[in-house]
Amino acid sequence: MADAGRCNAEFAGADAAAILQAALTEPRFGRTALVSSFGAESAVLLHLAAEIRRDIPILLVDTGWLFPETLAYAQDLGRLLGLTDVRALTPDPDMLAARDPIRLRWSYDPDGCCGIRKVAPLEHALGDFDTWISGRKAFQSRTRTDLPAFENDATHLKINPLRDWSAVDIQSYAATHSLPPHPLVAEGYRSIGCSPCTSRTLPGEDPRAGRWRGWDKVECGIHKPVEGSDPAF
Repeated sequence: MADAGRCNAEFAGADAAAILQAALTEPRFGRTALVSSFGAESAVLLHLAAEIRRDIPILLVDTGWLFPETLAYAQDLGRLLGLTDVRALTPDPDMLAARDPIRLRWSYDPDGCCGIRKVAPLEHALGDFDTWISGRKAFQSRTRTDLPAFENDATHLKINPLRDWSAVDIQSYAATHSLPPHPLVAEGYRSIGCSPCTSRTLPGEDPRAGRWRGWDKVECGIHKPVEGSDPAF
């Protein structure tokens, strides 16, 4: 596993394209996948990656609760960008039967629901990879303000090439490259996850304020709040 500290020093000041070029072509990063929700801002990172390698494995966790618009958008965007290896990851059916038999765990234990439906399938799939690429950005919430370009967890190197992009940067890039937005963005959804736990955001709110509204929860469990960031809302 490549060392995040050394990578952050080496790529200090590098833009997203340079980071992705290295991550997707240099042997030192090993087997690399890009994890995408095909959400509100996903098209930009997917386009940047497709400009380098269209065969990069794209991992989408289909929790069983994604909006139908998200599933359709994933198919349409994958075709548009020429992505050849989009993999839909699904929860283990035996685990669902044992721990969420009536599909209501989201309503009383959202952490447990995410663990079953999202974290476990992704962790299993990432066993085949050394490095994975995330679309997180520092502006999205107060728990991400100190987001680095490279992070190490127990088993992987995680890369956040868009960590310093602003909302304007995202919008400008998407417009320049004629990238289609997620259809729910026009309806007021600025961060899009599972349908029971996603709501529209209000003016002035963090983009992710519509996720798990009313719960003391800011991440699904795949990502942890970045050390040094303010978790308070």
